[in-house]
Amino acid sequence: MPHRVAALYQFVALPDAALLAAPLRQLAAGWSVKGTLILATEGLNGTIAGTPAAVDGFVAALRDGPLFGGRLNRLELKFSTAAAPPFGRLKVHLKPEIVTFGDPATNPAERTGVYVAPSDWNALIASPDVLVIDTRNTFEVAMGTFEGALDPGLRRFSDFRDFVRRELDPTRHRRIAMFCTGGIRCEKASAHLIAAGFAEVYHLKGGILRYLEEVAPAVSRWTGTCFVFDERVALGHGLVERAPQPATDQRPQP
Repeated sequence: MPHRVAALYQFVALPDAALLAAPLRQLAAGWSVKGTLILATEGLNGTIAGTPAAVDGFVAALRDGPLFGGRLNRLELKFSTAAAPPFGRLKVHLKPEIVTFGDPATNPAERTGVYVAPSDWNALIASPDVLVIDTRNTFEVAMGTFEGALDPGLRRFSDFRDFVRRELDPTRHRRIAMFCTGGIRCEKASAHLIAAGFAEVYHLKGGILRYLEEVAPAVSRWTGTCFVFDERVALGHGLVERAPQPATDQRPQP
């Protein structure tokens, strides 16, 4: 039976995050799922895998169970499969941020850019007045990206702030569309741009993974493969495991 993989996140105020870490680890272990979960006062992020029943049960417990008391009812989820176990063990980390950006003033729970459904993405990025930005690390961009997208040359996601300061101008770049693997990095990137005075900021709802899941290859504007942070390394259209491009033994940090 193929292993079920769930990539998940939600920005939500969790002031009790330190108290939730141990019971979250127990909950995941109880469902026999493996993977990585990152918990912070700003929310939850991670990817886990297990049997379909185990993953579905764990996700239901996050959304509706007593541990989070209904606070994760807007959990962003992408499901895929893996032929072999994509994780060797379970890790639950308590961190300052669920995706490291380094700017305490950036709060996606308060305001983000405009979400764009995968079905509407092609038309948006085809507009000549739209600057399309890949917010992932350079390693990931080299494996695959959208046609015509700008690579900011990031070594790590927190470098995005310096890129904005150096290269972008609200008076010249009036319409910006961004994308990332599952959507979480764009939540912070778009919140940062809005706070910096950019007028129209869009980001791909559900990220590349949702696009590859929903958009047919015949009309897709994606080229290459999409890096994922597990042993599968790369996915293609239909979220099918693919050989990574290019081959390397060095993985980026989200």
